[in-house]
Amino acid sequence: MMVMEKNKLRIYTLEETKDKYLGKVGTERRDKYEYELRLDLLGEMIKQARHERNLTQSQLGELIGVQKSQISRIERNAKNVTIETILRVFRALQAKVNFNVELMDGEFRIA
Repeated sequence: MMVMEKNKLRIYTLEETKDKYLGKVGTERRDKYEYELRLDLLGEMIKQARHERNLTQSQLGELIGVQKSQISRIERNAKNVTIETILRVFRALQAKVNFNVELMDGEFRIA
């Protein structure tokens, strides 16, 4: 984002723009945005991995026992999918999955 200030060009970083329009990290609106962004990226990762394995949505669905339409929904928006289904998808794609869970007083990993 750029703003002209008396013939001066001001460039804002992505973080500054998100802070201004979505709120600071930790606010409800910003947290919701970041969560939904991660889910969108998850769907995109599934789609890319499927393409790398030269599988159609129908073929991937058959591997995990769901319809093509569910694979399509997951790739578009992974919001309403169980972790179990996500894990089944990645197993079928022969992809390693790591989860990070952050606690207020530390971090631990589940692989």
